[in-house]
Amino acid sequence: MEKQEAIILFNSMHPNFFEQEYIQNLSEDWIFDEMILQLNEFDQHKYEKPLDTSISFDFFEGNREELLKIVEQVDEDWVEFFVGDDRVLCGYLDGKLISFCHVNNIGTYEINGRIIKIGGLGCVGTLPEYRDRGIGLTMAKKATQILKDEGYDYSYIHYTYVAQWYEKIGYETVLKWTKNGIL
Repeated sequence: MEKQEAIILFNSMHPNFFEQEYIQNLSEDWIFDEMILQLNEFDQHKYEKPLDTSISFDFFEGNREELLKIVEQVDEDWVEFFVGDDRVLCGYLDGKLISFCHVNNIGTYEINGRIIKIGGLGCVGTLPEYRDRGIGLTMAKKATQILKDEGYDYSYIHYTYVAQWYEKIGYETVLKWTKNGIL
């Protein structure tokens, strides 16, 4: 996706984004990425890391309070994003919830005369004691494959500072921004 198309898409998805108080309160030094992956080009085998056989993945169906406690341990600022009934793909170790990821329908947009259906991942997190084992990235890869299987054209990652992590499964940065706007 060309930068101008990415800017059009960003502004369509997030009108008045840089005017929001929480964005204005960010540090001047922080730079964030907007990332995209054209799903017909997604290769689920691009990233392979052997996992412990006791790791499994499934959509969350339990008590929402349990999920909120885990989210709070990863990033307390994310709890507010888990109060609805969004789809959340989770990683489990012997049935214990240890990792989570929103799987979102972002919407349908027209970009230069093309209609595109966009899904995306959000708030991808793993409890600190289970990190660096490939669980989170494998979960993100599975969530991306779900979006592809569901017929989305693109998967979008909004507001991330770990672009190099998502690049491992094929996402590309299309925009960088600070609290003052798109760079």
